[in-house]
Amino acid sequence: MLLARAAVVGVAALVLASCGGPTSDQAPAAVTAPQIWRVYVTNERSGDLTVIEAPSNKIIATVALGKRPRGSSLSADGKLLFVALSGSPITPPGVDESTLPPADKGADGIGVFDTATLKLVTVLRGVSDPEQVVVSPDGKLLFIASEDTGTLVIWDAAGKPLASIPAGGEPEGVAVSPDGKNVYITSEEDHAVTIVDTVTHRPLAKIEVGSRPRNIAFSPDGSRAYVPGETGGVVTVIDTAKHVAVGSIAIKGEAARPMGAVVSPDNKTLFVSTGRGGTLVSIDVASLKVLREEPVGQRPWGIGASPDGKFIYTANGPSNDVSVVDAKNLKVMSRVKVGESPWGVSVGPAPKP
Repeated sequence: MLLARAAVVGVAALVLASCGGPTSDQAPAAVTAPQIWRVYVTNERSGDLTVIEAPSNKIIATVALGKRPRGSSLSADGKLLFVALSGSPITPPGVDESTLPPADKGADGIGVFDTATLKLVTVLRGVSDPEQVVVSPDGKLLFIASEDTGTLVIWDAAGKPLASIPAGGEPEGVAVSPDGKNVYITSEEDHAVTIVDTVTHRPLAKIEVGSRPRNIAFSPDGSRAYVPGETGGVVTVIDTAKHVAVGSIAIKGEAARPMGAVVSPDNKTLFVSTGRGGTLVSIDVASLKVLREEPVGQRPWGIGASPDGKFIYTANGPSNDVSVVDAKNLKVMSRVKVGESPWGVSVGPAPKP
């Protein structure tokens, strides 16, 4: 027990030391895109993490994490990766959940992965069926979507519980604003996004969005949030200052299921993966018009952008690979074989030696 606690305290110290981002009153400093970066892919069925070095797109490690790794989040400096782990059984489409084996609650937790040593440092326990996790810009807080309890769970960096806030049925997507002031969480059953103050833990607004919202992407300046609605076939645009929906973007196509979203570093283009549609869509942020749609793989889900904005990465679950896509023309440049059922994608700088 003492050793486990020491590991947790050590993780907290490492997070706080490494993630000193801007305060809420400071604008982020201009950052030069790194020449080498990492793409971290969580593989839901094989229970591991694939680490890809880019732009060479070479796999440098495959590391066991635990059961059902899904959502992941990098610390601001890229030194730590937090991963949501769940012992709940995977439910294929159309399967009666009552016929599945019971959940292994002992497998639930947040894995903490050291990107320099390429090792799992510890697993923080005490959260039920986490689907996604995000770390605050300053590294002091973790925000977790607890699917089976219908809550947003807030921890400090050591895994100490600070708050549990109702978030609606089946919360999934969670994202913190670039200034760290607000956290957004989606509810698949309520077709809504709840906005919570990260300091007071008080809910500020609940906004109706497209049906079955999956994820949230903020613009780099934090002025807009984009929420893909899987079964609604739309992406809802939220004004983050006013906490209101100000527009929506239709993703056409009978098979299209908007899933993941990411905004280019220059804030000009929004990219959306379409799940069963098998495509990647690019959208002009200024006009909210679809620019292009191209096939990228089987059921692309998780999505990420390279720091220089030249490449988009999609996790393609059924084909067990990641597509490396040219951000301008959406053509697949290469595919990287990973583990079974890749789910989440996190992209960040390679740790310095």
